[in-house]
Amino acid sequence: MPTHPITRSPERERLLETLEALRAEMTSTACLAPLHDHPLDPSYRQSAENLLHYLCLRRHDLRDLQMHLAQLGLSSLGRCEPATLAAVDSVIAALRGLNHDAPAALTHGLTLSDGERLLDAHAEALFGPITDERPVRIMVTLPSESARDEWLIEDLVKGGMECARINCAHDDPPTWQAMIERVRAAEKSVGRSCRITLDLAGPKLRTGPIATAPGVVKVRPMRDAFGRVQRPARICLAWKPHDAIGPEVQANLPIVGGEPADFSPGDVLKLRDARGAKRRLTVVAVEDSFVLAELHKTAYFTEGLRLKHRRAGKTRRHLAIGELAAREQKLVLAVGDRLLLTGDKTPVDPTDFDTQQGKPARIGCTLPQVLPAIRTGDSVWFDDGKIGARVDKAGEEQLLLRVTHVAHASGRAKLASDKGINFPDSLLPLSAPTDEDLDALAFAARHADIVEMSFANRAQDVESLLEHLERLDAAHLGVVLKIETRTGFENLPAMLLAGMHRPRFGVMIARGDLAVESGFERLAEVQEEMLCLCQAAHVPVIWATQVLESLAKSGAPSRSEITDAAMGVRAECVMLNKGPYILKALSSLDDVLRRMQGHRSKKRDLFRPLRVATLAASNEAPDSRER
Repeated sequence: MPTHPITRSPERERLLETLEALRAEMTSTACLAPLHDHPLDPSYRQSAENLLHYLCLRRHDLRDLQMHLAQLGLSSLGRCEPATLAAVDSVIAALRGLNHDAPAALTHGLTLSDGERLLDAHAEALFGPITDERPVRIMVTLPSESARDEWLIEDLVKGGMECARINCAHDDPPTWQAMIERVRAAEKSVGRSCRITLDLAGPKLRTGPIATAPGVVKVRPMRDAFGRVQRPARICLAWKPHDAIGPEVQANLPIVGGEPADFSPGDVLKLRDARGAKRRLTVVAVEDSFVLAELHKTAYFTEGLRLKHRRAGKTRRHLAIGELAAREQKLVLAVGDRLLLTGDKTPVDPTDFDTQQGKPARIGCTLPQVLPAIRTGDSVWFDDGKIGARVDKAGEEQLLLRVTHVAHASGRAKLASDKGINFPDSLLPLSAPTDEDLDALAFAARHADIVEMSFANRAQDVESLLEHLERLDAAHLGVVLKIETRTGFENLPAMLLAGMHRPRFGVMIARGDLAVESGFERLAEVQEEMLCLCQAAHVPVIWATQVLESLAKSGAPSRSEITDAAMGVRAECVMLNKGPYILKALSSLDDVLRRMQGHRSKKRDLFRPLRVATLAASNEAPDSRER
């Protein structure tokens, strides 16, 4: 049978030359130099080397190379994260084979299966072994009521919760302790392991206090479509602290003066409500500490409002409404409004501004030390991106902002106290863990399995956390870095190397603040790059923030969030947040992840250059970011 001579292809020669140059760069002393700068746990030594190989590769735009490799029927390197050097070597060997060249003496430590095995081992060390037929663990944020609910946590463990997350930004140590005790009891009862994760609050920027307004209680009867009263409103008038009596009671008002024994059914209470409207209540029942009365017209009750007690046409005594809970107030802002962001923590009056007269609204910032770092022109976002603004004038103690965006069809949005603030264009002088975090960390050292550090931004933050864990003799604690800022994303390679000092180590892609910081339109790209970096480092990932949120809160999922939940199969753990329908959300997520495992395993990408890889190569500090 005739044979055809093998011709050397210029294209294959060019591809081979490109790959060999890449390999030489990946194995150079310069590429691997950071290995000597970080103390690494033995279980992460090969992983750190693989991460550096991957970063070196991703400094280049490889899309043209990938296209030509694919046309030759060769691997396009789109799944090279677990063992990057081995993937490059295999393509070099294949090209040499096509050219009938002598095979090169290439050596590398990791195979693709080795890399996958390391990631699985690290995930098991952090979260525990996988269970049943689902390869992805599920983490659930525990609501406050789980400390009191006898069955909720046990039902969550039965439903497939492998990690119980306690948010230290809420509740207190006694409540956390009660939650933990219920988790441990559920483990024994159900016969399944569940890791305890404590989430440190971190240096979260929030809006300062807003002055409250006097309490007002509005009560109205039930009317039909024609405005006719179908059922009068029922009010509980209480002389001692008292819960409302039954669902038919619309309001529970404290009373000053007299006592319940002074009343009889049929007595009348006359008043002028907060608007000056004449109203009357008719007593329908008298108990030891309260009186029930009915109202046939809408009324507004305020603290100190006077009531006239009458019987048989005669006034018997005067009473008053006691102390009512103060009302929370909010700033109402529109595009074009000006807003002063200050370091003053005094409660502000939300009505004390006049747009027409040029008097801006005001609100405080809980971490005023960041204000000097902000520059004119920087963007500012409030309340998870609901309100956007631009800095018109920067100052050491206050910033003058102009509102540029409100996420409401009316063109106006409300800003409350204790809402998040993001400065995505700015480099903030903040570090974690905070003093409050250290108190929670001491609790975690005694009671938890994993600790999550919120707003991890720099390798120094990671090193500081690990030093505190050493001081607390808490080497057993797993550590998870929550990446939720632009700075944290840009410093992720350095933080991964710092975190590899511990054998139990992971990363959470916290997409709430991260979306605001990076821009919603770029969030998908950012989370994709983070998944790639963590897979190359063999570091397990938690896919978090708003997973099945509509389902957990309302009982009905949106179509898009089902698709998002299905993408969680690319991570090692998926986090659900709390909500009244959390058990239903847990069941749905468990079902989605089981179905998806047979359809998808990680990813295949086109390799344009990664900016974070370039930053890692040049040791460029985030403070050199273009403004």
